[in-house]
Amino acid sequence: MRWFAECRTLDEVKALYKKLAKQYHPDLGGDTETMQTINKEYAFASARAIKGGNLSEEETENEIRFSEEYRRALEQIIHLEGITVELVGYWIWVTGNTIAVKSELKNAGFFFAYKKLAWYFRTGEYKVSKGSKKSLDEIKVKYGSEVLNGGKNYSKRNYLPH
Repeated sequence: MRWFAECRTLDEVKALYKKLAKQYHPDLGGDTETMQTINKEYAFASARAIKGGNLSEEETENEIRFSEEYRRALEQIIHLEGITVELVGYWIWVTGNTIAVKSELKNAGFFFAYKKLAWYFRTGEYKVSKGSKKSLDEIKVKYGSEVLNGGKNYSKRNYLPH
């Protein structure tokens, strides 16, 4: 493994992937072949870190699937101009000039939250039966956030989704 050999935890793998995607994604000046290699190694390194986490076989499979779904969604939108991409708990929120990239967000599996005026992505396990009455800022304060491409962080609990 060229890129993730030194990573021992899932958090290390995710942090390095985020850094590498910003540097090598084809839409950000990198090349497709390098990004494909990084993606393959990311999947393997994630699985290796998860399996070392003393999880059951079912939990391990779920963690690998979650990681891949989030990676795929982020990869499709991280390069879009005029938006802010933010990880809030187990959800990805997108704000900014989203009208211009509406079709790309939909194609990547994002949904629009009318009351929050923001797009979101989450896996089926984190679906809520009724929309939260809290504002997006209140949700960020409660769960913490990590901005991937600009804006401000809420420092309570910054982590990538599993």
